[in-house]
Amino acid sequence: MERVVTTRRTEYPVGEGAAGNRARPGFLVPGSAVGDGRYRLLAEFGLDERVDAHLWRAQDNQLRRDVGLTLLVGDPANATAAGAARKMLERTMHAARITHPGTSRVLDVLGPGNGIAPTEGLLGIVVADWSQGTDLVDVIAEHPLPPSTAARLLEPLAAAVELAHHSGMVLGVDHPQRVRVTPDGVLRLSFPGPLPEATLQDDVRGLGAILYLLLTGRWPLRNAPGLPHAPLAPDGQVVPPRALFPYIPYELSSAAVRSLTDDATGGIRTSSGLLRVLERAKLNEDATQSISAVPDDTDAEDDDGALWTTKRPHNDRAKRRKLAIGVTALAVATVGVLAWLGMQLISFFGDDSASAGGPTVVASAPGNAENNPKPPNPGAPIQAAGVQVYNVKGTPDSPRRANRAADGDPKTSWKTDKYQQPFPALKPGVGLMAAFAEPVPFAEVVIDSPSSGTVVEIRTAPSEKPGLDETKVIGRATLQPGQTRLQLDSAEPTQHLLIWITTLGEGNVSEITEIGFLRAQ
Repeated sequence: MERVVTTRRTEYPVGEGAAGNRARPGFLVPGSAVGDGRYRLLAEFGLDERVDAHLWRAQDNQLRRDVGLTLLVGDPANATAAGAARKMLERTMHAARITHPGTSRVLDVLGPGNGIAPTEGLLGIVVADWSQGTDLVDVIAEHPLPPSTAARLLEPLAAAVELAHHSGMVLGVDHPQRVRVTPDGVLRLSFPGPLPEATLQDDVRGLGAILYLLLTGRWPLRNAPGLPHAPLAPDGQVVPPRALFPYIPYELSSAAVRSLTDDATGGIRTSSGLLRVLERAKLNEDATQSISAVPDDTDAEDDDGALWTTKRPHNDRAKRRKLAIGVTALAVATVGVLAWLGMQLISFFGDDSASAGGPTVVASAPGNAENNPKPPNPGAPIQAAGVQVYNVKGTPDSPRRANRAADGDPKTSWKTDKYQQPFPALKPGVGLMAAFAEPVPFAEVVIDSPSSGTVVEIRTAPSEKPGLDETKVIGRATLQPGQTRLQLDSAEPTQHLLIWITTLGEGNVSEITEIGFLRAQ
């Protein structure tokens, strides 16, 4: 059975909809198959209640790859519903001609009798490439994005809409759960399927709504009941983002609101108009900043591959961290100076002892450290230069949290996904690859974990991304709650060390709080 991956915002119990008011069909459960048995459902990522479209990640059993499915649920005997679904599928086939990073490629469009069995309870299926990354809703779950980041994320999606509009086609970007954020920082329409009556203006309105969501964490339309709604002014209009967060540039705030209105005099009626605003925001150095490659410090559950994070405006955490690093560096330098003075005193009195007939002390020539290298401190801990998830099959487990397993903070951790069946049902294992600044001979690895029963192998590796058969086992242990010390068989220097989990802990999930690495004697 396949692994079930759910997200914080789109997970809900069977029998309730994403907004808690629509029943989920009983046949739409992880592990079941649709499309004449070709597609095995893995996890639900959203629900567009306007057309009863369920958004799923699935596995193509023929091509053995993951796909995104838009499942149109309904009774084929209902002429109204069947007609709406048929028109939606036709519009999707037309839009499938658009090729752009801002939209997933449509692989197939299925209808009753054409890839869908009449007994399946489905009116249509849109099959698209699966988009790795993060749900749009999860991106803003903790706090809104900086304005510059919001503009950079939205620009590729707006460009895809502009390309479609030039051909007279609607993409259908007016629902937040249809959009995902790729690991390289691109908003992508991951579940294509324009509604039967959707217009070009609906696409523009959807782009404005997404911009509003990124800037404020609120959804200004009324088609996603599960999201916090944008506040309204006394005149019934949506409050501008700048009124909620004064740091938002006026141009972006105005563009978000103007894209939502049908006013021909003051509204933004074309995707090209909004795209020009986003491009200007990206070029303005005072209003933009790069997407950071440093994971955030929240404890929220992570996605399946996003490698970027955002930073809250006016947050002085980075300044405090820099100050702490500076103080630490000063302390280390002071200790170094004191140690040097101590060595000089020892050398001075040693010379006096030699002249008095005591033992002779032979010292290396000054400035000749390369010819007389100081041996490493036996058993001394060494810090990894970087840690990343090592995965040989399927989706990496919580890749953004990997560095938390070796950050020196016992309050943070890395956790595997929760699997329905133990290894190797879906994959042979999962692990963390630690990289070091130079080859190091290791004697011991210390793993702090609450997941008893987890079986871990320590393997040397020739690179950061080797084949599993290229790695060599030098230690193995079953973890106990708390710290487990793994004595290693080989002291051969290596620059990459793999902590490879072959058996998961209780509940088919394992958590690692901290990993310590000790040099060989």
